[in-house]
Amino acid sequence: MMKRYSTYLLLILSTLTVLGQQQMPEVLPMKEQAVVMDEILEDRLTNLLPKLMEQQGVDMWLIITREYNEDPVFWSMRPSTWINARRRTIIAFYQPAPGKPVERYYIQKHGMPGYTKAWTPKESPAKWYEDDQWNALITLIGDKDPKKISLNISENFKHADGLATTDYRNLMQRLPKKYQSRIVEGGGLAVRWLETRTEREIALYEQVGNIAHSIIAEAFSQQVITPGATTVTDVRWWMRERIRELKLTTWFFPSVTIQRYDKDNNVINSYRNDEEIIQHGDMLWCDFGITYLRLNTDTQENAYVLRPGETNVPDYLKKALAVTNRLQDIQIAQFATGKTGNDLTLGALAQMKKEGIDGTLYSHPIGYHGHGAGPTIGLSEKQEFIKGAAEWPLYENTAYSIELNAQVPIAEFGNQKIRIAMEEDAIYTKEGVRFIDGRAKDWILIPRRNSHLGKYWLEK
Repeated sequence: MMKRYSTYLLLILSTLTVLGQQQMPEVLPMKEQAVVMDEILEDRLTNLLPKLMEQQGVDMWLIITREYNEDPVFWSMRPSTWINARRRTIIAFYQPAPGKPVERYYIQKHGMPGYTKAWTPKESPAKWYEDDQWNALITLIGDKDPKKISLNISENFKHADGLATTDYRNLMQRLPKKYQSRIVEGGGLAVRWLETRTEREIALYEQVGNIAHSIIAEAFSQQVITPGATTVTDVRWWMRERIRELKLTTWFFPSVTIQRYDKDNNVINSYRNDEEIIQHGDMLWCDFGITYLRLNTDTQENAYVLRPGETNVPDYLKKALAVTNRLQDIQIAQFATGKTGNDLTLGALAQMKKEGIDGTLYSHPIGYHGHGAGPTIGLSEKQEFIKGAAEWPLYENTAYSIELNAQVPIAEFGNQKIRIAMEEDAIYTKEGVRFIDGRAKDWILIPRRNSHLGKYWLEK
């Protein structure tokens, strides 16, 4: 009888272990990832690019880049099996008329799938080789006779400023003056290309966000953290190793911070990215992101290390986190097509102050880059009107990291303020704003003290 009871108990414990963890979504093998990325790129070039070129009033777009000095836009357009550009790679897009398909040309030595070759190199010395390549581009421009030529030159957007000085100089030295006057700078087309998410990308983003949340759930668990033994650095490196184990990449190194109340000195100490050992009662925070299928995530969430005898987070910490949730609500309520990044920031700041919240807003676009192309929505060091990228308007089918923090006084901590920073990725469509894979509505418990599924702290 005792043996049967022990077996039954082990089955219960095993079930609780499964229920207490976030189930990791399937990550495609590298070969299948490549197929998906190429399919998405083809869809974007065929169906999205013509609309964007019409919107920007441009009929030719040139992307000129060199190996190891790639234009940021090039990374979103390269075939999945390309790691870098090949020598100097020139891509030319031409739309004969509004509503017409965009013609794609490549001018370089190696072929590009889906593009038409516009140059056959001659066997000649290196200098002549370069001249021949540039002349092929000038010939193509003359044959197409575009009215507006977009170059990736921008004062306000780093993502749209990828044309190197040397390549610009080489182009302008050869380009007839009548075409020089047709050049469009400012990066509008590049920004729209980078920031716009297709229907398929929006659907995939949910899975990408779910994977990121799952890794955080694993990291902030008793499987990784042993109070009194595990350091902040241990957790950071565990997250890094987990990313590699899943055949993913990241665009920044994970950050982990401890906030700990020192009752004797009535001060809240903060330990960030160091060898400090995690203790019972610590408040943990992470900043974490992955890159999967060329889409990036950026997530900040909070965990609490239960003290012996505790079964849940203290109510005063729950209330403090709810203040940051309210700040998220204030920020996303500002989203409306055509508003600028400044509009979104200043409107949210006004409401925040009206409600007496001490906070900071610094959300940003996300997509092919972690800090993506699109409107700047506040800066941590500048909570006011910002010139340049913050004047860019909000478009539909774009993605954002809703990033902010609230400074909340805690009576139980001698009215010292704790900083609760949160960041969740969201999509903006004609239906409004929605978080890609939910958002944190509570602290993550270490160890788990409930039988809910791993996403118990997320709100869909």
